[in-house]
Amino acid sequence: MARGKRPRLIAALARRVRALREQRERPRDSQRYALDYETLSRPLSGRRLPVRAWSDVRRESRLLQLLGRLPLFGLGRLVTRKSWLWQHDEPCYWRVTRVRPDYTAQVRAAAGGRARASAPVPVSGGRRADSSPLALQNLDHGKVWGILTFKGRTESEAREIAQVMYHDWRLVPKHEEEAFTAFMPAPEAAPQSVPYPPLLRAMILAKRQKQGDPSTEEPVLNLGRTRGDHWDYPEKQEARKKAKGTAV
Repeated sequence: MARGKRPRLIAALARRVRALREQRERPRDSQRYALDYETLSRPLSGRRLPVRAWSDVRRESRLLQLLGRLPLFGLGRLVTRKSWLWQHDEPCYWRVTRVRPDYTAQVRAAAGGRARASAPVPVSGGRRADSSPLALQNLDHGKVWGILTFKGRTESEAREIAQVMYHDWRLVPKHEEEAFTAFMPAPEAAPQSVPYPPLLRAMILAKRQKQGDPSTEEPVLNLGRTRGDHWDYPEKQEARKKAKGTAV
C-alpha cells in the first residue's frame, strides 16, 4: 500500500509569511498615486503625466479632495465627471454611500508653510513615521462606494467607485441636484421591418417546407438596433482592464 504524501507544514507556513510580507511592503494607493504638482510627476515611479492631463490636474480635483471638504465626507451627495458632462446629454452621476479615506498618508509642507504635494510619508505601527510639525495629514486618497446612474439608468446595488484618483471629478451643488437628476427618457420608436429579398425569402420558405412547418407568416427582416452599454460605462472599462492580462 502506497504511503500518502506528507504535508509540508513548514513550507506552507513560509509561503504564507512571504505572502503577508509582500502585502505589507506593497505600496499603498497614497504612495502610488501621489503627485508632485510642481513637476507633474509621480514621486514613486518618477513618471511624468501625459501632456493632455496637465490642464485637468491644475483645474479639476480628485474625488477625495471634493468629499474631504464636506461634512461626513459627503455621504448622500452627487458627484459626476467632467468627461461625462461633455459626452452625454443624459444624467451620469454617482450617489455616495460609503467613504473610507486613507488616514496613513501625509504630505510635507514647504518652508513657507504652504502644503506641497509630494511623496506621502507612510504610517507604521499605528504611529506617524514623521512627527515633524511640517508633516500634514493628506486625505486625498482612499476608497469610495456609491450607486451609479449612467445615462438615466440607475443600478440597484452600491459598488466601489473606480478611478477616484483622476483629476476629473465635480460635485453637484445641493440646490442643483433636483434639476440635474431630472430625466425623461425619449419614447423608443417601434422597430421597423422590411421583407426579405426574393432569393432569401424563397430559401426561408423552402426551409420551412423541409422542416414541416405549416406557418404561412410572411418572413420579414427586423431593422431594430440591439441596445448595448456605452463604451465609457464604468463596468465595461473595468472588464476591459481585466481582459488585458495574458491568457494562460
